[in-house]
Amino acid sequence: MAPRLHVRSLPGPEEIARRVLTNGAIGLAYENPASPSVVIHGWLWAGSIDEPPEQAGLAAMTASLLTRGTERRTFAQINEEIESVGAALSFGSSGHTTRFTVKCLVADLPLLLDILTDCLFHPTFPERYLERRRGEALTAIEQREHNTEAMASLHFGEALYGDHPYGRSQLGYRETVERLTRDDVNAFYRAHYHARGMAAAIVGAVPVEAGLQILQEAFGTWQGTGSGQAPLPPVHPIDAPHRVFTPIPGKTQSDIVLGWLGLTRHDPDYLKAYLANCVLGQFGMMGRLGQHIREEAGLAYYCYSHLEAGIGPGPWAVVAGVAPQDVDRAIEAILEQVTRLRLEPVELEELSDNKTYIIDSLPLRLEGNESIAAQIANMELFQLGFDYLQRFPALVSALSADDVRAVAQRLTDPQTYVLSVAGPETEQESSHV
Repeated sequence: MAPRLHVRSLPGPEEIARRVLTNGAIGLAYENPASPSVVIHGWLWAGSIDEPPEQAGLAAMTASLLTRGTERRTFAQINEEIESVGAALSFGSSGHTTRFTVKCLVADLPLLLDILTDCLFHPTFPERYLERRRGEALTAIEQREHNTEAMASLHFGEALYGDHPYGRSQLGYRETVERLTRDDVNAFYRAHYHARGMAAAIVGAVPVEAGLQILQEAFGTWQGTGSGQAPLPPVHPIDAPHRVFTPIPGKTQSDIVLGWLGLTRHDPDYLKAYLANCVLGQFGMMGRLGQHIREEAGLAYYCYSHLEAGIGPGPWAVVAGVAPQDVDRAIEAILEQVTRLRLEPVELEELSDNKTYIIDSLPLRLEGNESIAAQIANMELFQLGFDYLQRFPALVSALSADDVRAVAQRLTDPQTYVLSVAGPETEQESSHV
């Protein structure tokens, strides 16, 4: 199948500029003259894998407090300055990184960069906002405890990864969040916020050389105090079925999460798995899972699969919401579709439809400066090469039915999987859990 996109219209090495800043951080720039706005998207290496188990939620708490006050600005002043020009500034923490995004008009970029760097370099973590944020986190945790899908997903991750950092909630738990202090937040910031390995991409109506100079002036002299991120502990694949049931009284729906340890973003089989996941539970009305389990069998309110891949191996999992009495039948139907993916070659028409969907949706994933900046940042983060987007259609086109079957056989096993079900207790508990 020949790519239908004009790949040279996609961001590539001819348009993306890269520079090592004075402090070793990476600056990336892409000019988009069609837009009057500008976006800066970047990351530094500080995430939930850096927090000890007894302080789960600390990385997220730290990132959320960066905009709550600095040595020069109060929380109110930060908000007022941003809102006065209709701009946006956000920080967020994930497993390995803390990311930041600024979006504004070009004329307002100096102001927004001043606020961003003030928050990133000089936060004060006021006690009253720590307590407010703690309350918000505890409310979110309480809401999670009454959400069948959220609890099934939480316990799926814990069962899949065990005591590995990937198995812990990034939001944290009631008992860990309640104990976090301002000293903990300060200590985490001092230990992990630094410029080594940091990167930032600027995208919008700014010439690339000017954009790189802007990034140098904003970030190039900051060092931070952190000592670097420890190596990721090994993730051990499961060797036996793991099943967990979480009772949530008063619910009328059960949620199922069933899956396996997947792969890293660097894995040569990533695109094969990406296509296999699309066939299984993403294409159209959620692929084969949606067609056979929801539409034809009527066993689920929704049913889809998702594949996560990052610095370390993420999960490949199926998620379904079902009536409690249909849990067993839905699990059996899910495993039937997984077995089919492992054993039967995908027919040519279905394979072609999925590949076309993946390729033709690429421009939609590049709409707006924010999306472009995130894609460029990811190409840097995972060392994909700045020609990756231009190569992407041909890479997907080259995938075969044998590739789909082989990667499904590598990553899934209908006899050995992690299963998490959350929902109301019934008189006859599912035989699978």
